[in-house]
Amino acid sequence: MKLMVLIPAFNEENTIVTVIEETKKHLPEADILVINDGSTDNTKKILMQSSGIKVIHLPFNMGIGGAIWTGFNFFCEEGYDFLVRIDGDGQHQPSETRRLLEPIVKGEAVLVIGSRFIEREGYLSSFYRRAGVKLLNILSRLILKKGITDSTSGFRAYNRDAIYLLSKDYPFDYPEPIEIYMLNKKGFKIKEISIKMEERKGGVSSISLMKSYYYLIKVLLTILVNFLYGGNDESLSSDPHSNH
Repeated sequence: MKLMVLIPAFNEENTIVTVIEETKKHLPEADILVINDGSTDNTKKILMQSSGIKVIHLPFNMGIGGAIWTGFNFFCEEGYDFLVRIDGDGQHQPSETRRLLEPIVKGEAVLVIGSRFIEREGYLSSFYRRAGVKLLNILSRLILKKGITDSTSGFRAYNRDAIYLLSKDYPFDYPEPIEIYMLNKKGFKIKEISIKMEERKGGVSSISLMKSYYYLIKVLLTILVNFLYGGNDESLSSDPHSNH
């Protein structure tokens, strides 16, 4: 099993070392790739001094979608089998990564999402963001005929088929909900497991309240246009190892 951990980081000088070290502790067999998304603090300097990891420094801030897309392409080029995504802000607990991976390795799903809303323990985000998540959850029930409780969670595990599909046409803005619809459209299995998230340990979220509303509207329109009225329906991928 060739495993990669993807950690997008933007101005995470206060947390990135801890996230990396905890990931090494709980997934010692994994290759860790950190995408420094044009950080303007000391994140780049810290990463340049870190050992035992792979790092890609983006020349400017591309946003979370651009950082994830970069990591997905690295995954495909290097021929990994499975991927775990952990944000660099300390909200996700690396100790729970094996629980995310287990259904993927067993072939029970192509995407496993860590949800804070199944048992509603730990940090649940702000009221406004919870309201946006609730709206997306209602939409997922209407379109997918399946309830996704935490469609914006970035704590995720994927298999190769999922990564090859998503890397072909990845959304750069607020990509997490779109991932779900892209994979569901192909009939792939998506699973959620209950996890606990921590409050951000440092830095400032790259998505402000106004941006949250903007992205929410953009996501809703994208889903309606591409998944209710058609859209790109190309084959899964060019992955020669794909069984689908």
